[in-house]
Amino acid sequence: MTDMVQAKEVIARFPSCRLLVIGDAMLDRYVSGFVERISPEAPVPVVRVEHEDARPGGAANVALNIQAMGGNAVMAALIGRDSAGEDLLGLLSSSGIDVSACEQDKRLTTTVKTRVLADRQQVVRVDREGQGVVEDDILAAFCQGITDRLDSVQGAIFEDYGKGVITQALVDDLAVRGQAAGIMLGYDPKQNHHLSFPSLTLATPNYMEACDAATLPIASLPDDPLKSDALGAVAKRLQSRWNCEHLMITLGPSGMYLASQGLGPIHMATQARAVYDVSGAGDTVIAATMLSLAAGADPELAAYIANHAAGVVVAKVGTAPCTRDELLDSFASE
Repeated sequence: MTDMVQAKEVIARFPSCRLLVIGDAMLDRYVSGFVERISPEAPVPVVRVEHEDARPGGAANVALNIQAMGGNAVMAALIGRDSAGEDLLGLLSSSGIDVSACEQDKRLTTTVKTRVLADRQQVVRVDREGQGVVEDDILAAFCQGITDRLDSVQGAIFEDYGKGVITQALVDDLAVRGQAAGIMLGYDPKQNHHLSFPSLTLATPNYMEACDAATLPIASLPDDPLKSDALGAVAKRLQSRWNCEHLMITLGPSGMYLASQGLGPIHMATQARAVYDVSGAGDTVIAATMLSLAAGADPELAAYIANHAAGVVVAKVGTAPCTRDELLDSFASE
């Protein structure tokens, strides 16, 4: 049986999979248009706006990918009781995502990233966010809401964007509870924000994040990443540090490097046919991999599916999910 046939069988089981995403949800706004002149007020382009839209971003994009690929996502996030928070919850709910584990409070500020695009190129990004300090009572309610849902999911993903939701205290509490519930635990780290875990099913850092977490220098990679002693050393240290069953390091245009306990490392070349925007590609990778593992795939097949999903989203402009149909269609191009 070919990888393609096996992959399609796994994807057909996605609707039976339910995953919890814990992390920094945010709202991505896009203002798109074209440049026709330079401003007389300053040496900057004047963008004539043609279109505006908003999409779930950050950890919310992981949940959106799970749902779009046919799975069932539960979003657990701290969201402000503000207009952006209402917009974000509305977008998630309208996509079929369960938002009952989201904690909304007027003391919080919903993170909003506004990108101005001209001719498909980003001109500027404007960020609005809080200070990252969350009151103890909000955190307590948030953790309790997550705990109440652990028995209803097959896995939980800690999606860290460094906005204050994923802390060591939260990990210490919920990772132990997740282990006790017998569910898979996934982790997508943020550079310069080091966390420890008692054990993980899956971690999906990119190469820079992996080197940072391993506290090892970033070395240039050869054409064949399997020949890189530096990459091997990074993977070995992270597997030990996180007690990680499966470690998938994304390498940008060089594809993916998979290291699983008891197996030799595997390299997969990228499936991208065109690259317009890598925003959110890591979100797609962990969503597709965790879904595939929950659906019974072995780690190599899960990585194969995730590699195709990532190839789909980098061909899109802005943060956008990979849909089930797009994922299935991607195998036809092999």
